[in-house]
Amino acid sequence: MENIIKDIDIIAPEEAQACDFKTTQEENTGKSKKLYIESYGCQMNFSDSEIVASIMKENGFDTTSDFEQADVIFLNTCSIREKAEQTVRKRLSQFNTIKKNKPEMTIGVLGCMAERLKDKLLEEEKIVDVVVGPDAYRDLPNLVAAAEDGSKGVNTFLSREETYADISPVRLNSNGVSAFISIMRGCDNMCSFCVVPFTRGRERSRDPHSIVNEAKELFQKGYKEVTLLGQNVDSYKWSPEENNKARLNKKEEEVSAVVNFANLLEMVAKVSPQLRIRFSTSHPKDITDEVLYTMKKYDNICKYIHLPVQSGNSRVLEMMNRTYDRDWYLDRVRAIREILGDECGISSDMIAGFCTETEEEHQDTLSIMDIVKYDFSYMFFYSERPGTLAAKKYADDIPLEVKKRRLAEIIEKQSALSLERNKLDVGKIQEILIEGTSKRSEEQLKGRNSANKVVIIPNNGLKAGDYAMVRITDCSPATLFGEIVS
Repeated sequence: MENIIKDIDIIAPEEAQACDFKTTQEENTGKSKKLYIESYGCQMNFSDSEIVASIMKENGFDTTSDFEQADVIFLNTCSIREKAEQTVRKRLSQFNTIKKNKPEMTIGVLGCMAERLKDKLLEEEKIVDVVVGPDAYRDLPNLVAAAEDGSKGVNTFLSREETYADISPVRLNSNGVSAFISIMRGCDNMCSFCVVPFTRGRERSRDPHSIVNEAKELFQKGYKEVTLLGQNVDSYKWSPEENNKARLNKKEEEVSAVVNFANLLEMVAKVSPQLRIRFSTSHPKDITDEVLYTMKKYDNICKYIHLPVQSGNSRVLEMMNRTYDRDWYLDRVRAIREILGDECGISSDMIAGFCTETEEEHQDTLSIMDIVKYDFSYMFFYSERPGTLAAKKYADDIPLEVKKRRLAEIIEKQSALSLERNKLDVGKIQEILIEGTSKRSEEQLKGRNSANKVVIIPNNGLKAGDYAMVRITDCSPATLFGEIVS
């Protein structure tokens, strides 16, 4: 069970608040200073770190994988779950120990913790020199320079326009095959459990032509897959006159043209049939049949949708302010199956033990899992976050042991469903994109199929970035196993 959890993003109860992280790699191009970035949380944060690295590179910094060698350390933070915040605080303590012997070192906190904790980190605890929010990364060189002169640097201004469309990201921790392209910033949804609208601001969509150009450049450099990123990609909406969705909706009749997410998907898909397209994350209230038909039209748009449900109960969904109910969600799943077929991968996010959730309502989450049959899920128990609507309006009244037990039941259910879904692939021939060698053996290669499932095959000399036709011969809940047919 431990390996299953590790491999397919099933999260054990005791690890339910864990947080992924990545660090910069060693780079030596002759710059005068070294930058170390440690990024926590979602793919948007990892994408932001690539933007930060690009900005700092233009201002005299190479990256390093060893924070002790760094002149500047940035922690790109996550406030979604409590464990991530605890981890960041622990790391700041470790970095400050190093700084005692290297006082000229600059330590900064970026991202989602910046706005909420700037006063505590800067003034009360005095453990950072620079605090910068997600929309102020262009100001980093100035703030670092000010910190080096002994001043505290802070900029947590949330923009209604900033998209960093003109910045070419420095690819960090890249396998040379897959890359992320940020297509929008911010979020207009006010889910009651979520801090993102407060830490990342209002929705802004990036110029589609800059997105297409970035995809073209990546393909020319040998990348074979891009993932279009946004807090809610389905609400992407851009015009030459306005990129702020709320304002665009008010004056849509006044603008010359509007590009929606289905239009953008098609534009990127046309870059090359050899470039795979993925996207994340979709919101059930916004994913349209037009998007699904666009996915069907282009073979290189992967048949996989991350469609977070959070709860299977309509009353709980209303308390979460998800703006859809159980029936609406199931109708969207029905549309996915009708238009894209049963082979389309669907994954989800689920929260166990949200405020006032009853046992019967918890059973509704288990039952919706049985109906949808998710390929995999990201599962957590509810963690109250300061500043959210839920923290202001509702008591966090479900005992921790009940949350953990409900989460364990969700995990057990998902493990069985993952195995059931994977068994359907056995005997089928699928195209996979090779990502490299398997973690467990150099004699095996790892790739992914269109539905975002990991496929392990014998190493016959194919290299990362190659496509291969593979017959699936076996499976576990976590992985498909296959043999090359061509």
